[in-house]
Amino acid sequence: MFCRCLQASSTGSYWDADTANKVATKKMSWDLVYRLVKQIPRGRVLSYGALAKALRLPGGARTAGRAMAATPAGKGIPWHRVVGERGKILIREPYASLQKKLLESEGVKIIEFRVDLKTQLWTPSGKGRPVKKQAKKQAKTPPPTSRARSVSRGPKRA
Repeated sequence: MFCRCLQASSTGSYWDADTANKVATKKMSWDLVYRLVKQIPRGRVLSYGALAKALRLPGGARTAGRAMAATPAGKGIPWHRVVGERGKILIREPYASLQKKLLESEGVKIIEFRVDLKTQLWTPSGKGRPVKKQAKKQAKTPPPTSRARSVSRGPKRA
């Protein structure tokens, strides 16, 4: 059993020992991420944030980035079609140049390592994913109030 003390990590931040144990023992599978990335058509891109939102990944775009960093080679996963916020190529050299070349070979226009998301962004269709229905909040109108007439008590005396 782990103690409830805090331990320092290599980055200098602190984390609970129980949390660290859960993270270490839980093997994360990125299969859903890779399946969605395989659906991105040629000539289109998806941002890390949109990928995370579509799959409801805990941790958002950072988690999507970790999944893409762990992409296995030889599986036909088009990792190059996932870009950063506002279309920026975020990975480091030499892979950034490779990503740029692969995207340009598919017809994606890139200016200074940035993709125009207005024309190139792909939106997942949403098929096969459960969608939460949110009830629309209706504005509450206050009930009609009847104003009591002010009763005149006669002239004021000095």
